Amino acid sequence: MSTSALSPAARLRALRPDWLSDPKVWRTEILAGLVVGLALIPEAISFSVIAGVDPAIGLFASFTMAVTLSVVGGRRAMISAATGAVALVIAPLNREHGFGYLVAAVILAGIFQVILGALGVARLMRFVPRSVMVGFVNALAVLVFMAQVPEMHDVPWAVYPLLAGGLALMVFFPKVTKVVPAPLVSIVVLTAVTVAAGIAVPTVGDKGELPSSLPVPGLPDVPFTPATLTTIAPYAFAMALVGLMESLMTAKLVDDITDTHSDKTRESVGQGIANIVTGFFGGMGGCAMIGQTMINVKVSGARTRLSTFLAGTFLMVLCIVFGPVVSDIPMAALVAVMVMVSFATFDWHSIAPGTLKRMPAGETAVMVITVVVVIATHNLAAGVVAGSVTAMVIFAKRVARLAEVTPVTGTGSGSGTVVYSVTGELFFASSNDLVGQFAYATDPDRVVIDLSAAHIWDASSVAALDAVETKYRQRGKTVEITGLNDPSAALHGKLTSH
Repeated sequence: MSTSALSPAARLRALRPDWLSDPKVWRTEILAGLVVGLALIPEAISFSVIAGVDPAIGLFASFTMAVTLSVVGGRRAMISAATGAVALVIAPLNREHGFGYLVAAVILAGIFQVILGALGVARLMRFVPRSVMVGFVNALAVLVFMAQVPEMHDVPWAVYPLLAGGLALMVFFPKVTKVVPAPLVSIVVLTAVTVAAGIAVPTVGDKGELPSSLPVPGLPDVPFTPATLTTIAPYAFAMALVGLMESLMTAKLVDDITDTHSDKTRESVGQGIANIVTGFFGGMGGCAMIGQTMINVKVSGARTRLSTFLAGTFLMVLCIVFGPVVSDIPMAALVAVMVMVSFATFDWHSIAPGTLKRMPAGETAVMVITVVVVIATHNLAAGVVAGSVTAMVIFAKRVARLAEVTPVTGTGSGSGTVVYSVTGELFFASSNDLVGQFAYATDPDRVVIDLSAAHIWDASSVAALDAVETKYRQRGKTVEITGLNDPSAALHGKLTSH
């Protein structure tokens, strides 16, 4: 029954978010938001260092991105915040021109994203093959793990038993109860142990000073001139593309995990709005954060916008109100959470011997190329583009082999006629060899090219057919093209020169 057929009271109840009426959902979303808020702090600080800005700038960006997208985003339970991909794009701008230009670029990137979203850029996601998606997920898992390696290198020996203890808690605690997320239990227990025992290990506070107040809105400190626009536009456009690609790929991943649909166009526009808001609040911008999204969705079981909103809210509350306590959280606890996330995210089935044996070599190659490019560049967007282009080349090569030209002499054709049957898909890759498959010199005076088992897709195919007709006419022979289906006939009639 549709909500329009219900009474006003029933309609209101039907439209209410699940967490308002279900205490279990309410509890899950709050605890998930708390875990993600804690996990965001060291990540945001690290990305601030990459961008060359104060740690508070990354934390402000994570707060405004998460809170804004909890309202305007198109994918429920997805976490957006300051990210390494965005930091890498805008770091040179900050280094060469200053922080004011960085903020201006974030705002312009948001405007670009709103425009691209409104133009339907999200529809391009349907051209991303499954093998690229698998490679994207596996590369993400590898990058998440690699990002934790520095935290396990050249550290006090006590870090390793703490790390092992954190992993053990996250593996075995869910067997006792799932009421409280295991990552939260791990963080609380390891923090209590290190503080009570006075164990000296790296902590969140060692990453940088936490902010003590909320961000204040304002305009970027730059001259509003065409020269400024020319300076920031390339960085802003690159940030917009990278941010949208990572966000849309993450949204698709969450769709698969939760078996639900998201509004990719709304998410694209929402990312732009969130970056505009973030820029006006002096943040460094961001996009979907895949590791924290996996903590929220896959590990903690969150499914609503409440967890996204609370992740940003808890982030600021933890920094401003509980800063001293948060500063004492050992990095080993958060590293353990992220290591668990990387193992849970990796698609182990995709590299199983049985899967690799059954999978076509081209599909496996696309997955491997996606992973290698992402790891080499530390850029998920670059890997997706490389994988998608490779998949398209393999597909075009495979389809091109299916186009064949076969001479057929029918009994009613007469000795002065030859019939060629063309089968397959005619496009730029397959039509290149079309011209060389006819016997121009020895064929009789009348040639029939039967395309009833073929389809014309582009101008290259029409040009190839025109070239065939020209070669025959130069020898005084007539050519008749028959069997075109309606779309092929319309394209041929529009583009042919004969």
